[in-house]
Amino acid sequence: MASIKQFQVTFDCVEPERVARFWAEVLGYDIPPPPEGFATWDDFDRARPPEYQGPAFASCADPSGVGPRLFFQRVPEGKVVKNRVHLDVRVGTGLVGEERLAALEAECARLLPLGAVRGRLLTADGVNESCLGMQDIEGNEFCLD
Repeated sequence: MASIKQFQVTFDCVEPERVARFWAEVLGYDIPPPPEGFATWDDFDRARPPEYQGPAFASCADPSGVGPRLFFQRVPEGKVVKNRVHLDVRVGTGLVGEERLAALEAECARLLPLGAVRGRLLTADGVNESCLGMQDIEGNEFCLD
């Protein structure tokens, strides 16, 4: 059986470009350049037939090539229930106690101005270390871990 070498994570969203730019900033990812022959993604969009204009998709990728590509596709409906899968943004790896909490809080403070929403802080319980629940700009849950 062949092993899978790469995967991408796909988000259904109302505003793909906006959500892609949010996650690119969160993770330090890059937004790919527009297709050849176009100076900007807006130029590419304007060249499409009117019924296809408006960003139907966007993506961002780890500049080092290590992390998965994130793909964002437009859907007509907004988010209505809790995610079945979510991302853990690993900002406290190897840290414990107050040092870990400080790292989680610092990252939360960086993400709030981008439109993230703070959720519940789960403190260390002797088995699991602390993590902080968050939501992105369209309400998708993720954790600072």
